[in-house]
Amino acid sequence: MTLGETFTLANGVTIPKLGLGTWRIDDGDVARIVRKAAEIGYRHVDTAQAYGNERGVGEGLRASGISRTNFFVTTKLAAEVKTYGETKKRIEGSLRSLGLDYIDLMLIHSPQPWAEFREGGHFFEENLEAWRALEEAYSAGKIRAIGVSNFEREDLDNLLNNGSVAPMVNQVLTHIGNTPFDLIDYSRSKGMLVEAYSPVAHGAALADANLAALADKHGVSVAQLCIRYCLQLGLVPLPKTSNTAHLRDNAALDFTISDMDMATLKGVKNTVDYGEAAAFPVFGKKRKSAVESAQDFLFTTDRMKGMN
Repeated sequence: MTLGETFTLANGVTIPKLGLGTWRIDDGDVARIVRKAAEIGYRHVDTAQAYGNERGVGEGLRASGISRTNFFVTTKLAAEVKTYGETKKRIEGSLRSLGLDYIDLMLIHSPQPWAEFREGGHFFEENLEAWRALEEAYSAGKIRAIGVSNFEREDLDNLLNNGSVAPMVNQVLTHIGNTPFDLIDYSRSKGMLVEAYSPVAHGAALADANLAALADKHGVSVAQLCIRYCLQLGLVPLPKTSNTAHLRDNAALDFTISDMDMATLKGVKNTVDYGEAAAFPVFGKKRKSAVESAQDFLFTTDRMKGMN
């Protein structure tokens, strides 16, 4: 079964092939969801400092009654944190919030602060400072693996050429219609495992009639088709849901998409309307001011709970 399968990172650490995403799940509710996911068989949970729910994730892990060593926990350094000293403080803060002695994987959430996402600046020196703190925590055993999220080729090269430890993971937005094949291939060529966040396009894929027809052909849901697509590309999908039935369905992936259908899906062009999620930088097409981005963040936090 998919929930029992793993990949092996460049440093030998094993990571479950399927994870539970927790973006936009409130800290007061996430413990219940993590606990339920653990009952179903999930052993990989993905959170972030920016999600504001590390405390609840840790509570859910403990409430499951399952040994800590059986879980793989990922968190991410806030995108705005780009100094060595602040990164050290934030690592300790995540350990406290999660209530853990160590973190399995910690990522730099973005090469740029969100207000400047994809606007030309790469923050090379600043990312190296943050990376140095992550390297130290990794060497000290506080983190078992380190990596990045939303990093493009130039950002990866900066760490590869100037850091002491190569990133082990690159987590990127990936779903049918938005699969960055060149970046995936490049990351892999440098020894990184690639993770796919929002594999169901933040729920937008569910409204696609063509995907619905193909999913029906396989006797599965659109969400299952999307998640299986990522798995067959050798990625780690991180579907998010706060619905118990969806938790089960998202892990019921014992089917195979044919080579012909995979070729079709790889060729799909992105026509997804992310809806309210487009207010967040990784889904949006234009940069907004820092004030607008903050307003949008609060707006989407209030209105987007419970979506895949």
